[in-house]
Amino acid sequence: QLQLVESGGGLVQPGGSLRLSCAASRFTLDDYAIGWFRQAPGKEREGVSCINTSGGTTNYADSVKGRFTISRDNAKNTVYLQMNSLKPEDTAVYYCAARKVYCSGSLLTYDYWGQGTQVTVSS
Repeated sequence: QLQLVESGGGLVQPGGSLRLSCAASRFTLDDYAIGWFRQAPGKEREGVSCINTSGGTTNYADSVKGRFTISRDNAKNTVYLQMNSLKPEDTAVYYCAARKVYCSGSLLTYDYWGQGTQVTVSS
């Protein structure tokens, strides 16, 4: 079964940084756009960022623009989310998801999801 595995979450102080990784097993990410989503307790899952197959197109939620950077290394079959200047409101479980070729803001259009990694921003 095709799998996505997130890693890199943890506890960090406000203003700190984390880098999340999304690795694929049993399939290649070359043909897939990868989105990062997050879900805080009691809230709906929301889109954070997305990168298309070539890496030439990226987009970000307004709340993370200028602080988060998405990138991909197709040779390593991995997509990254560099998160800087973290805020307590960034606390959530972060998920990566894959869909063919183009990014989409609709969760329902993503075919594969990881299990999530917890990010907690607190002093």
